[in-house]
Amino acid sequence: METKGLILVHTGDGKGKTTAGLGLALRAWGSGLRVLILQFIKGGWKYGELEAIERLGQLDGRIEIRPLGLGLMRSDEDREKHIRAAAKALQESERMMVSGQYDLIIFDEINYAVKFGLISLDDVLALLDKKPEKLHVLLTGRDARLELIERADLVTEMKLVKHPYQQGIKAQQGIEF
Repeated sequence: METKGLILVHTGDGKGKTTAGLGLALRAWGSGLRVLILQFIKGGWKYGELEAIERLGQLDGRIEIRPLGLGLMRSDEDREKHIRAAAKALQESERMMVSGQYDLIIFDEINYAVKFGLISLDDVLALLDKKPEKLHVLLTGRDARLELIERADLVTEMKLVKHPYQQGIKAQQGIEF
């Protein structure tokens, strides 16, 4: 079977972009692919997916997750720290993308990093220009830029219909983190 590395985007205002990406990672891992998940914003909290992916990775080393962000920006004073962390995440993304070690790399919440001005759209497009032919990549996060959508082979938009937060219900462990 011929492999053509795809560019995929999960975007939209609904929940589930990262979760769908993790489902894709699980499918790829189960099919024998080598998977890396690089998280551009998440950091600081202990998310359930970290534990699950770490345990799977211990089985055969074919799946890995790396939180590279600093979490949500709380103030303008933190902005420079977040910009530096995002720049390092972008460098790590390029290094891993061209390494030949992976079949699928997920750039989780990279669209947020662009939206919040932590990295530029041009930097992300340049990163995609360096994608090896057989590597699959997924970019997640709300507000994917039109240029990324046009570059992608598959785009899925999650649409918010109803959310517990609208009813005053806080995020539930194991469901939202």
